[in-house]
Amino acid sequence: MKNFALIGAAGYIAPRHMQAIKATGNELIAALDVNDSVGIIDSHFPNADFFTEFERFDRHIDKLRRAKHSKQVDYISICSPNYLHDSHMRFGLRSDADVICEKPLVLNPWNIDGLQDIERDTGHKVNTILQLRVHPSIIALRKKVRSQSQDTKHEVDLSYITSRGHWYLQSWKGDLKKSGGIATNIGVHFFDMLHFIFGDLQDNVVHLSSDTKAAGYLEYQHARVRWFLSVDIEDVPGKQRHAGQRTFRSITVDGEEIEFSGGFTDLHTRSYEEILAGRGYGLEENRTAISTVAAIRNAEIAPLNGDYHPFLKK
Repeated sequence: MKNFALIGAAGYIAPRHMQAIKATGNELIAALDVNDSVGIIDSHFPNADFFTEFERFDRHIDKLRRAKHSKQVDYISICSPNYLHDSHMRFGLRSDADVICEKPLVLNPWNIDGLQDIERDTGHKVNTILQLRVHPSIIALRKKVRSQSQDTKHEVDLSYITSRGHWYLQSWKGDLKKSGGIATNIGVHFFDMLHFIFGDLQDNVVHLSSDTKAAGYLEYQHARVRWFLSVDIEDVPGKQRHAGQRTFRSITVDGEEIEFSGGFTDLHTRSYEEILAGRGYGLEENRTAISTVAAIRNAEIAPLNGDYHPFLKK
C-alpha cells in the first residue's frame, strides 16, 4: 500500500483521483486546497489530514519525510489550477515523492526541461494523466493505423463542445495566463491522443481563437485533422441541443465515427494502475501536446482557406 497526498482537493477532477487511490488499494493521508468545500473526502478517506494553507501542508509533508514515518508520502497527486502544476510538481519531487499530475502537465514546453532536471536531482518521477491513451477504443485505433502503409494520411474531424455557464470566464479557467486558454484547458488530452494515434506533428494552423472557442488544422505523419473546441452551448448541434444535450463529442476518421463515449468513468483508475505498475507516462510523452497547445495560444489567425473544420462554415 502506498501513501498519497493530494493538492487541489476541492476541484472538479479531484474525486476521480480519490476514487483511483482507493480502487488501487492505497491511502490518502493528506490533502490541500485553499477552498474548504471538500466533504467528498469523507466518502473515500475520512481520516486524511486536510490543510487550507500551503505552508502548513508543506510542514506536515516535510515532518513525515524527516521522521521516516510510516505515513511518509510516496506519491503526491496534483489537481490544482493549470498554472500551478509546475510549482506543485517541483514541490512533490523535492519532498522525496513521485508525482501524478493532471492535464495539462504545464503551459509551455520549456517547463518540461526544468522538471526533467529536478527528476535527475531527486531520483523521483513525474507521471501524468493521459487518460485517452488507456482507452480501449483509442488503443485499437492506434494499432489499426500503425498496421497500415506508412504513406497513409487519414482524414480526421474532431469536434468537442462541453458547454459551461457564466462562471467559467469569471474563474481562473477564463484567464489565459492561468489556464492557457480553451485549447489547453479542454483540448490538450485530445491533441495528445491525436499524436499518440497518428504520429509526429508536421503542421499547425489556427483558424479561430477566442475566450470560449478555438479551431484549426493539424497535420500529423498519418492524418490531416480539422478540429473545433468550444464551451459555448450555441455550438452544440441543433438536434442535440434541442434534446437538452449540453455536450457534444465526435471524432471521425475517413468519414467513420469513432465510438469512444463509453469507458470514460474508470480511466483515472486505469491510469493509476499503470503508474503503480511502473508503466506511467512521464514528462517527455507530454512534449508534443504541450508544444501544440502553446503554439495554438500564440499563433496568428489564418484565413479559411484549404482544410478547415465544417463548423466554421456557419
